[in-house]
Amino acid sequence: MRIALFSRFLKKEQQQLVQEVFDALARRPEWELYIYQEYYDSFMGRIKINNSFHCFQTHEDFREAELDCCITLGGDGTILEAVTYVRDTGVPILGLNMGRLGFLAMIEKHRIEESLQAFEQGALVEDKRVLLQLESSSPLFGSANFALNDFAILKRDTSSMVIIHTYVNGEFLNSYWADGIIVASPTGSTGYSLSCGGPIIFPRSGNFIITPVAPHNLNVRPIVLSDDVVISFEVEGRAEHFLCTLDSRYRAIQASCQLAIRKCDFQTTLLRPDDRNFLYMIRKKLHWGTDSRNG
Repeated sequence: MRIALFSRFLKKEQQQLVQEVFDALARRPEWELYIYQEYYDSFMGRIKINNSFHCFQTHEDFREAELDCCITLGGDGTILEAVTYVRDTGVPILGLNMGRLGFLAMIEKHRIEESLQAFEQGALVEDKRVLLQLESSSPLFGSANFALNDFAILKRDTSSMVIIHTYVNGEFLNSYWADGIIVASPTGSTGYSLSCGGPIIFPRSGNFIITPVAPHNLNVRPIVLSDDVVISFEVEGRAEHFLCTLDSRYRAIQASCQLAIRKCDFQTTLLRPDDRNFLYMIRKKLHWGTDSRNG
């Protein structure tokens, strides 16, 4: 069994918990580990590793390893970054949550051993998640032109609004006078889009959301579209540059840059226990079904 371990860096307060993860992996000596190089460099000498291991740095390294699973140690942001290495390999991601409960990193600290056993037994549920793919007139993000959560166009150099002319399959939809605009996948509907008033949609609903950021016109509201459309944009404003983002990654663009979003050709697979479905995560994370007045 070949297992990738991905995280950004080791936080001091997480050292004991991370050691427990490696101790759990050590009880499976047949598992061969592939550790993200920057993460390994952050804890080298502080964490004891008993399994045979290698390090990887790039997506090409990840692909060549022919891995069975990618375990992330962190939160939802760690999974979003891991996706840029997993890409279209089909390797499933198991998110071990090192902090607060996340919508994607669903494995709590006390369930690490239980979840590893469930993975061995093939008892974890596979959640297929749709990604967004960016097409642009200049290569903004290279080959990593995709996002699991969302794509956004945002103002950058001025406090003035931007105007984003938006088209669906080439037909004019609206001109958004706003601080920006978000296109969210179902997975991203509980992220940035939600904080800007967008709706929550189920992971396999087959939809995208367009959510304006602080729109000038109060009659402009988020809209839900089928995910088989192509959404294109033209941007104008007083500034010369704007921000274009894919999840937590960003690039500066000029108004002349042509942008379009469509459904990605591949999906991401997330692993979860059977009792951690989307409804559970909504109730737990957003406190639905509880009455705070009762303490």
